Amino acid sequence: MMNDGKEWQDALPEFLLEAEMLLAKSEECLSHLHLIRNDNDAIDCMKNSLRKLAEKADAMSLGAIGDFSRRLQDLINNAQSPVQLHDQALSALHDCLTLMAWQLELIDIKTGKLSLDETEQVALIETAAQLIPQKSVDYTYRQAAPHAS
Repeated sequence: MMNDGKEWQDALPEFLLEAEMLLAKSEECLSHLHLIRNDNDAIDCMKNSLRKLAEKADAMSLGAIGDFSRRLQDLINNAQSPVQLHDQALSALHDCLTLMAWQLELIDIKTGKLSLDETEQVALIETAAQLIPQKSVDYTYRQAAPHAS
């Protein structure tokens, strides 16, 4: 779906409502993990919510949101021990979800554009990656290299 035209503008409120619900669900899972560390259901719920959010953002041509959500999901999927996330790791994930919620509010309702500097996303993903030991794969957030003309 393109980020222009009436069809997109009509679909945006529904997307924002769904995104808000998915982020709230992810927040609930994080809160639950603060209380009960080894809850696989909470981990799975958070991964599924982030996956759904990425898919819905991609369908709305909101690549920055979709990519950010997918990278969070990848960090959790590739964690050496996702059920043993400590308070700092959970806090880093919370910071990422908070930024994503804020970014959703910045979507221009007329144009669908999300003008943002990805620096904060990069920093938060890198912090989370340092706090969540990964299975032998480097998931640091990298911006795409410019294409040669």
